[in-house]
Formats: sequence, structure tokens, C-alpha cells
Amino acid sequence: QVQLVESGGGSVQAGGSLRLSCAASGYTYGRFCVGWFRQSPGKEREGVASITPDGLTTYAVSVRGRFTISQDTARNILSLQMNNLKSEDSAVYFCASRTGFNCYDGSEGYFEHWGQGTQVTVSS
Repeated sequence: QVQLVESGGGSVQAGGSLRLSCAASGYTYGRFCVGWFRQSPGKEREGVASITPDGLTTYAVSVRGRFTISQDTARNILSLQMNNLKSEDSAVYFCASRTGFNCYDGSEGYFEHWGQGTQVTVSS
């Protein structure tokens, strides 16, 4: 059974940084596409970043140049480094995984397993 557990969320001022982590059990990073999503109150969940086993990354336009997705296969952890945070980045962030190599367009329908989410709050 796949379990994904996010950590690293919290409150930060605009311009600050946070690093989210997603620990997995029953799943091995580096074999399939994985990604990060977020959801703000009243909004649909949106893709933030994804990464394929061979390291191809895709980012939402709104976070490009500020966020970096990576996976540590030795520790089996997926990370999202978030720099220069803005108030509009405030959301619950979810990690997600699928049992397929490609991320396609990164939409959530391709992902099978989800973490419970971690809150990120950015104050201006």
C-alpha cells in the first residue's frame, strides 16, 4: 500500500523560503512520474511541478524560476524548494505519485496516490 506523507509546511513572510518534503512507503522514487499540487480555498487543485524518472521537470508558469522539484532516491524523498514566496502561493500542498513513467501534462487525473497535504501560508 502506497503512503505519501508531506512535511515542511508553515508560515513565512513574502520573499521567504520553505522546503517541502514527501516521504513515501510502498513506493520508490526514481521509477515513475511524481509531482506537487496545491489548492487554495475556493479554488481547484492545480499542478505546481512534476518530475519524471529521468529528471525531466515541468513547472506551472506562476512558480517557474522560484520553485525546484527534486527527488532523493537514496532517502526515498520528494522535495519542493520554494523561494521568493508570494502571498498567492498560500495553499495546501500535496505530493502525488503515479505508476507510469511519463507525467504527460501533469494534470491530477494521471496521479494515483496522494499525500494528506501540508499548509503553506505566506504573509505579505
